Amino acid sequence: MAININSSQTPASNQAQTGKPIKRSWNRDISFGAPTISLEQRMVFTERLSLLLETGVSLLEALRAMQLQTEEQLLAEIIGSLVDTISEGKSFSVALEKHPEMFSNTYISLVFAAEEGGFLPQVLTQLLRMDEKNSQLRSNIVSALSYPAFLIVFSIAVVVFVLVVIFPKFEVLFASIHDQLPITTIFLMALSAFVRHYWILIIIGLIATGWAAMAWMKSPAGNLMFDQFKMSAPVIKDIYRQIYLSQTLSVLGLSLSNGVPITVALKASQGVVKNLIFVRFLDDIRNHVNEGRGIAIGFVNSPIVPPMVRQMVATGEQTGNLGMVMSRVADFYERELTKRITILSKSIEPIMLIVMGVVVGLIVISLILPIFKLSRAVH
Repeated sequence: MAININSSQTPASNQAQTGKPIKRSWNRDISFGAPTISLEQRMVFTERLSLLLETGVSLLEALRAMQLQTEEQLLAEIIGSLVDTISEGKSFSVALEKHPEMFSNTYISLVFAAEEGGFLPQVLTQLLRMDEKNSQLRSNIVSALSYPAFLIVFSIAVVVFVLVVIFPKFEVLFASIHDQLPITTIFLMALSAFVRHYWILIIIGLIATGWAAMAWMKSPAGNLMFDQFKMSAPVIKDIYRQIYLSQTLSVLGLSLSNGVPITVALKASQGVVKNLIFVRFLDDIRNHVNEGRGIAIGFVNSPIVPPMVRQMVATGEQTGNLGMVMSRVADFYERELTKRITILSKSIEPIMLIVMGVVVGLIVISLILPIFKLSRAVH
């Protein structure tokens, strides 16, 4: 059901006409400032609200019931704010716009379209499915990379343990043949002494380096360079491009299928993807649309878009089924992304095991060779 929405009436479209970037995060679970609402909490909110509306309860009564039943204080306060705004005679989308910490531009735009068309429960169900797919995608990525991350941490812990606990026990023993020690043993003994004597400075240095790196990545120059790295580095560039395309096409497909104007949908998708290079790509597409050239030309001319996506978007625009086509392509890329990350994690595991074996072997040899030399000297 397509609905012609005047962009001046749409809350999200007001931002689409400005040059200011949308400062909303798709994943709000990681936060170092004020408390925010997680994606899982929003999913629960959407599911309960959709269920209540489908049973015939009015929007205002449904929100009041949810406010009474919600145990999380922050979420209850947000629902209470929604109740107050709607009680003043304002629309649900306007009420949602007051809480960017919970509701994205896509969410608000689709709710606005649903209010105009009278199919709010159906759109809430679709928003829930979209959030579920993003949550599942994130879980797949974390699951695939958790074991390699464990191997890295375990390897570092083993090396630190050997340097701090094992090597000092041989320090006096190896002192008599210091000139005959292998270069690896000398290096590891020196490294062991450095770690034991300056561990406080090492910890402070690591913390300072991590803080400086995070501060640099948050700066405009650092953020841009890191985004360029993600879009151009071997291996990971394909993964990040698939992630961004999957998220973008999912938002665009859902928005267009529910009557959200293409320019508003494109601006909303920019709030989902947190990569300056990809945001510029979406800006170019929005400029093409504003010039009346259509959306497909932006995909066709972009080097970061795979040929299959270019063909599918062009076909969808020609046939008038752009929303459906984009949703199908997004689903395909989600499945392909899961497979790619799983394969990558499986290939990293043996590499990490080989690295661990080499490191452990080097440490063992550095200990055993001097002991052999001592035993020969005794005999």
